Amino acid sequence: MHDPNATLTSLPPATIAPAGHIRPWRLMIATALVGLALVPGDLGALTRSLMTDAFVQVSAFVAATLLLFYGAERMFRFDIGLAMGGARHMQVPMAALLGATPGCGGAVVVVAAYASGKVSFGAVVATLTATMGDAAFLLLATRPDAALVLLPMQIGIGILTGWLIDRFVAADYRPGGSTCDIAPRIGGLRLRDLAYLAAAAPALIVGAAQIGGATLGSVMGMPVQWFALAGVFSGLAIWAFSPVAAMTNPTDGPITRMAEETAFISVWVIIAYLAYDYAAAFAGLDLKAMFMSVAPILPLIGAAVGFVPGCGPQVLVATLFVNGAIPFSALAANAISNDGDALFPAIALAPRAAIMATVFSTVPALVVAYGFHFLAPGFLDSSPDRGVVPAFAQE
Repeated sequence: MHDPNATLTSLPPATIAPAGHIRPWRLMIATALVGLALVPGDLGALTRSLMTDAFVQVSAFVAATLLLFYGAERMFRFDIGLAMGGARHMQVPMAALLGATPGCGGAVVVVAAYASGKVSFGAVVATLTATMGDAAFLLLATRPDAALVLLPMQIGIGILTGWLIDRFVAADYRPGGSTCDIAPRIGGLRLRDLAYLAAAAPALIVGAAQIGGATLGSVMGMPVQWFALAGVFSGLAIWAFSPVAAMTNPTDGPITRMAEETAFISVWVIIAYLAYDYAAAFAGLDLKAMFMSVAPILPLIGAAVGFVPGCGPQVLVATLFVNGAIPFSALAANAISNDGDALFPAIALAPRAAIMATVFSTVPALVVAYGFHFLAPGFLDSSPDRGVVPAFAQE
């Protein structure tokens, strides 16, 4: 049985990841991406430019956010799980706020609290409804106007749905009791973590300048593409040899956690960037026209994609929105229905609760999405010049 007095920050068990850990399929993907970047001609040039954009526009901001979040967590040592356990009627709002935190760590804390008997099932529904996962980082970095509408809306919908679940759903989906090692300890600070931080710091300067309307070709005499690609390649190496499947263990240091999780997120962002621009540049596909031809079912498709565990498909949906290929209604459906990487540990810790919470969150996802589709069809649509375009090619 779960110990009700156990601190949630120690979940799951902290075992040191073995040195030299490798996932063959990750190594294959990382090698393929490096190979595409090194190809001569237009393909290599476009790949390097898009990788640079992904690192500057998204990865650097993700790294800064995670470093601040995990640094504060380490400094103040605040146990959110125990605080939620004593919050009573505020459990659902707290759960929704944790779920809306970019990434998936907050949602996992709530699911772990439910599995150990500290919070209600409504809190689980609230946090998974409010969760956008890693796609939130992409949206905050590239379309903050849309993020400032969508994320608070998810919080409100999560709170309302969670309260309704607690009021009208009496079923208990709590597991009988078992733990699983979903976040192995990595250990001490590594040289590759510092190398990743060294690349992300100047990239953050370039990204911030871009938001302010300025374009920097170099930082301290080094071309933007040089340190951006150094960050991309080091991130691919971290990801290929990482034991992390969804989130890092809270016992690891902030810089290590930042490097691991940013590398994990960045791979999916890079793949999404490449998939979109390759389709347009080399296959001649007009994705916006294709999707607009099936506009009435796009919210349904967005919600259906939300059922897929993991952040990769959700990042791709956000990328399509950023580039103007799909409307805000489809993004909203996906954001409300998806659970990102949080669904993996949720299924491991409380499988019935995870599945039922996903089902329950689909109802408000479709209601809200079709509300935007019929009542505000052009709401927050991207214009072509606001999409993700190569900005730092240094050929």
